[in-house]
Amino acid sequence: MSTRLKEKEEKILQILEELAEESAKGTPIVVEGKKDAGALRALGVAGVIVTVKTGGKSLVDVVSEIETLNASEVILLLDFDRRGKESAKLLKERLEHAKITPNLRFWLGAFCAAGKRSSMRRKPNRVSRHLA
Repeated sequence: MSTRLKEKEEKILQILEELAEESAKGTPIVVEGKKDAGALRALGVAGVIVTVKTGGKSLVDVVSEIETLNASEVILLLDFDRRGKESAKLLKERLEHAKITPNLRFWLGAFCAAGKRSSMRRKPNRVSRHLA
């Protein structure tokens, strides 16, 4: 395995470990669908996972579901495709309006580890730029 691939693997494993720890502390994770939730479960994430694209839910329904969890922060871990970015951006705005902090740190870390960006060391509006 090349050094670059090994570094990516280590970064992804680190992100997954931190994600599992945050989830175990009670921070809910929002993913797109059942397969995403199942993949996180298979990787050892045991906390609350909310899916966006199941049962015909709207983003308003998703925010309402999150509000019932009484969480002050939620980890957004949607797909990197156009639809996932759009959903993350809209969900982020709606969560902020509901006074719930959207955590995109893991999404950005995975985005960078996947080779989408070489570094997370960017100007403060890096989240907005990635979600645009």
